[in-house]
Formats: sequence, C-alpha cells, structure tokens
Amino acid sequence: MAGPVALVGSGEYTDAMIDVDKQLLDGRPRRFVQIPTAAAPEGEQVLDKWVGMGVAHAAKLDAEPVPLRVRDRADADDPAIVAQLDGAGLIYFSGGNPLFLSDTLRDTALWRRVVELHEAGTALGGCSAGAMAFGAWVPDIRHPTQAGRPGLGLLPQLRVLPHFDRFLGRMPDLLLRPFMKPIPGVHTVGVDEDTALVGGPEHYVVQGRQSAWILSAGDRTEYAAGATVELPAHAQ
Repeated sequence: MAGPVALVGSGEYTDAMIDVDKQLLDGRPRRFVQIPTAAAPEGEQVLDKWVGMGVAHAAKLDAEPVPLRVRDRADADDPAIVAQLDGAGLIYFSGGNPLFLSDTLRDTALWRRVVELHEAGTALGGCSAGAMAFGAWVPDIRHPTQAGRPGLGLLPQLRVLPHFDRFLGRMPDLLLRPFMKPIPGVHTVGVDEDTALVGGPEHYVVQGRQSAWILSAGDRTEYAAGATVELPAHAQ
C-alpha cells in the first residue's frame, strides 16, 4: 500500500508543520531523507541553509536526518546517492525552483526509486516547489504567460499552486487565468502558507492554520483546516 503524501503550501522544517511530519512518520522507520534539489540553482550557501534546517527539524521528530545534495541529473543517477533512500520512513522535497526540480529528477534512478519506495509504503512530503513538482504540470509562476512544463506525475490529476494566500489568492480571477487554463483530467489546487493537503492519491485532509482551494472556471472553493478534499483521478 502506498504511503501518504503531504502537499505543503509553505513551512517545511518549521514548527508550523511539525504535526504533519509526525503523522507522516507515524508507524514508519524514523529515517528522514531530505532532498533540497529545488534550491540548488541558488548556490551552496542556500543548500547549506536547507540542510541545516532539515537536520534541526529531524531532531525535533526524533528521526535520523539523511540530507541528499542532489544538485543535477548526474547526482540523481549516482548509485551511492540513490542507495541512501533505502529504509526511509519519509522522503521530503523542500522549496525553490519547481521547474528545475522536475527537470533534474525526471526519468532518473533517484526518482524511480522514490516512486518504488512510496508504492511500498514510504511517506512523501513536498513543500512549495516540491508540491508543484509532484503534479501533472508545473506552471511558471514567475512568467505566467509561458506554458510551464510537465511535472513528475506522481499525482497526475493535480496542478498545485503553493503560497496561495500570499500570492495568487490575492489576484482577481482575471489575473489568475494563466494559472487556471483547463487541462483535461487535472484539478488545480491552491494551498495556503503553513497548510498542507495530506493523504492521497485521491482523498486528502487539510491540515495547518489556513485553507486549501479548488479552482475551476473562475470559481474558488475553500476547504478549511480539518476538511476532507476529494480529488479523483478523472477530473472533469
């Protein structure tokens, strides 16, 4: 049975998400693999920051931190790096550039092993860029008139917009249209900061301090913390 997935709007490795991460690790090996690949274009100092935050967060969870500095596709195909995924209870992809993350991991040995472990019960977390990359399609938030690119397809029925309350949620529907262009079979989901959709692949619960949103044809449906959200594989 596949493990749970957390699609996090923001707040990775902070106390805002500690209850979510405790749930993801519950009943699983306390080996916490952390993959900061989405931040690699920002340089080693930024990677150091994410690694440090992840290690400190793991200590609060009484879990072994296993940071993997996967900077490029060569790293993602390195057998020595891929082998460190084994035994993980939770594999977590932190924030940064979602297009870079998707392009770096797509069709690599590391991503294939992540999927295998997830299907066998390992929990997955994706925050901001990580949540976006898990879906069918990654919009280019910095350049909304551009088409974006395919995601990693772990959840092929989803297109995820993180930080929704801070950025896109403040836009009028007219300006949101580039991010809501219909894709057959795909739901567009907004996730507020310090908030997560936890479950999968089709049934989720909103956790955290704010809301998740289903966006379609100019409509926004809000799901507050504690609500159940159904996101079937055959979206209309």
